[in-house]
Amino acid sequence: MKLLILVALLGLASAAVFQHDLSKIESKRTKMIKAGTWPAYRKYKDFLRLAKAPHNLKSVAQNVNDYEDVEYIGNITIGTPEQTFLVILDTGSANLWVPDTSCGNGSSSTCPDYCSDADFCQFLCDTSCCSFKKNAIAKPAPKASACANKRKFDSTKSTTYVKNGQTWEIQYGTGSANGFLGQDTVRFGDAGTNQLVVPNTIFGQATSISTFFAQDPIDGILGLAFQSLAVDNIPPPLVNAISQGLLDQPLFTVYLQEKGNVDNVRGGVFTYGGLDSTHCSSDVSYVPLSSATYFQFRMDSIGIGSYSSNQGWDVISDTGTSFIGGPQDITDALANAVGATYDDQYGTYFIDCGANIGQTKITIGGKQYAIDAKQVLVDAGNGQCEFAFFPFNSGGFGPSWILGDPWIRQYCNVYGLGKKNIGFAKTL
Repeated sequence: MKLLILVALLGLASAAVFQHDLSKIESKRTKMIKAGTWPAYRKYKDFLRLAKAPHNLKSVAQNVNDYEDVEYIGNITIGTPEQTFLVILDTGSANLWVPDTSCGNGSSSTCPDYCSDADFCQFLCDTSCCSFKKNAIAKPAPKASACANKRKFDSTKSTTYVKNGQTWEIQYGTGSANGFLGQDTVRFGDAGTNQLVVPNTIFGQATSISTFFAQDPIDGILGLAFQSLAVDNIPPPLVNAISQGLLDQPLFTVYLQEKGNVDNVRGGVFTYGGLDSTHCSSDVSYVPLSSATYFQFRMDSIGIGSYSSNQGWDVISDTGTSFIGGPQDITDALANAVGATYDDQYGTYFIDCGANIGQTKITIGGKQYAIDAKQVLVDAGNGQCEFAFFPFNSGGFGPSWILGDPWIRQYCNVYGLGKKNIGFAKTL
């Protein structure tokens, strides 16, 4: 997959603005809902929550990004000569990792007891553990690696690689990875294009990734949030680029396109170091961040139809979340106002795709923003759509809401790493 990078020099020869095209893919979650397998996966996800709850407290902040519906991805390269990887460009995390050549080469294990549950087995276990005869599990077999079909980084083939060796582990809401650190040149964009080249970047080389990532097209994740959010306080690649004076301004702009029910098409642009004047209005409204970890800020109110709430909450803007998440009493009320019904089996709100729901109104910094209906009606097949909100429980820690892709498709988001603010502009 080729991604176009456009470079525009703005005055200083040592700094620039870079644009990074994205591809839109149909998410794993959407495919599973259409196939009818999502309820079983929800059982698996609940199992993971129970199994992982006491584990890895140092990365607990990552758990706020607990909605596995990633749709916008891009290419990067690492090393010299370049090795290409397909990654999530994620404002909801702050670490870069890709699989290492050793990924999945650890000691094998036999089929665990929970593989005897057919629902769990199809998501949690190797297929060799899922041959059921008369409700009995087949003879235990070695468990396959989730790394099997991923592109892997080979440090022995890079002349710019510097060994680090420190171990790391990161736990997201529904997936995890671990391995060791290395240092090399990271480039935003694919080989053969004009790229944002960031030398001396520390990144994770994963020796193990969770089964959740096995069937996803991505190889790894590139976090774009603040260093304070990063596991082990590792400087994120974009923060490293700013520190090296590679960008005109310490900010980036995200423009996401609304493409409907299509897959693997151009889906938007990340502009590093400046504003996106091609896709976004020059009238940008900024608000200060309430926490420079995620891009977290205050939202005054939200409403649709006859319902509105003005309690005020901390929220984050997250490119790695495809819906809008918030407290269930409010998401339920929003759904009720438009006639959407919550399906407990699927864990989502369903509504007829032809419903006339009007605009969702959000107030930030005293200014009201409107989200069009097409952004919050997601095709689920058979004339049914998902109402693109989901119940989200922060547990009293961190933000109460996640403003994901429906919000970012409607308004370009300008992420201020330097001034610790965030801005919003109408898409053109």
